[in-house]
Amino acid sequence: MMSPSSMLSSHLHLPLHSSSSCSRLTTTFFPCFSPIRLATNKTNVMSLSLLSSIRASSSSSAHEISSCLPLPENRVVLGCGAACIDYLATVDSYPNPDDKIRSTSLKIQGGGNAGNALTCAARLGLNPRLISKVADDAQGKGILEELEADGVDTSFFVVSKEGNSPFTYVIVDKETKTRTCIHTPLDPPMMPNELPQSSLLSALESARLVYFDGRLYETALVIGKEATRRNIPILVDAEKKREGLDDLLNLANYVVCSARFPQEWTEAPSIPSALVSMLLRLPNVKFVIVTLGEDGCMMLERSINTSPQLEEMDVDSLLNLLKQSIDGNTVIPTCVSSKSVMRLNANKIGVVNGILHIGTAKNIPPSELIDTTGAGDAFIGAVLYSICADKPPEKMLPFAASVLLLVRP
Repeated sequence: MMSPSSMLSSHLHLPLHSSSSCSRLTTTFFPCFSPIRLATNKTNVMSLSLLSSIRASSSSSAHEISSCLPLPENRVVLGCGAACIDYLATVDSYPNPDDKIRSTSLKIQGGGNAGNALTCAARLGLNPRLISKVADDAQGKGILEELEADGVDTSFFVVSKEGNSPFTYVIVDKETKTRTCIHTPLDPPMMPNELPQSSLLSALESARLVYFDGRLYETALVIGKEATRRNIPILVDAEKKREGLDDLLNLANYVVCSARFPQEWTEAPSIPSALVSMLLRLPNVKFVIVTLGEDGCMMLERSINTSPQLEEMDVDSLLNLLKQSIDGNTVIPTCVSSKSVMRLNANKIGVVNGILHIGTAKNIPPSELIDTTGAGDAFIGAVLYSICADKPPEKMLPFAASVLLLVRP
């Protein structure tokens, strides 16, 4: 039997603090008599000042960011989902019912989960294509122009002569550093017959990865089935329960979830046990990530190792063990993992063979935090890059946590 501490490994990634250059940084740690293994990694890192706001900064920063990173051999990612206009009104504090207040600032910029995530992917050096729909109105033209300026291929968009493009009112609360979204959907909605077969095949040509944000599910399902036939892996953003999401999850190879989704979808008593349940219910999925805000993220990675000699452990107990090994004084994103493949047991749910990874988040002082708008989408954009670049989880999670940082320029 392995001792609990021997089951863990820790991976630290240090970002540079200079905004003028990009280079490799290698740091070696020599902890005396430590039962935790600290792995040193050579990884490209980016100045945090370049990552200040995925959608709000100028498109010229795309070249600065992508020039810091190695380019994957195949950089083509196809997405299908929401792209809209966001009207972000910043207020001192969220209003009470029937209040009349004034905003302290107003920004109009592109939004939508797929639009945000693929903008991040483009700025990291990928070649993203987006299938979506807008109306032939001012908002629709603005959506297309901004995406194109950021390097997202919009040639597969459907443009309706009637109706309205999607848009969202976002109330940014300076006091709580939160945002409230009021969304007006696309009208008329996109239907699968609006995407010609020739366009679908062209969009999938040479794609390394397909990404769905859970919207436009009927069209996404058509794309997903064709991608599966072509053995193109699929990542699904499971933000919340949506119509058609279960069908997309059944096609998925990778899933990224919001904090509430795993337990809401599985009715499991804890997040770790919910991740076990998800892997049992979705046999094609290689890993599930759940984002946890200031608490970082958690990944359950499936293993094909079926050896009967594997150690078995309760997944909730393993999570507690991993948390105990995290250095609370470390201010940079890190990853702590069970050192080897284990049989992870969730009480009354089942057992999967895999590795549990815990990714930490940088502690951002309130004075430096702008807001959380688009943070989850930026995280997914970084995961898309990481999959294309074949990054292992211990590099993927700290990298994604660094990319989603929203700090003042």
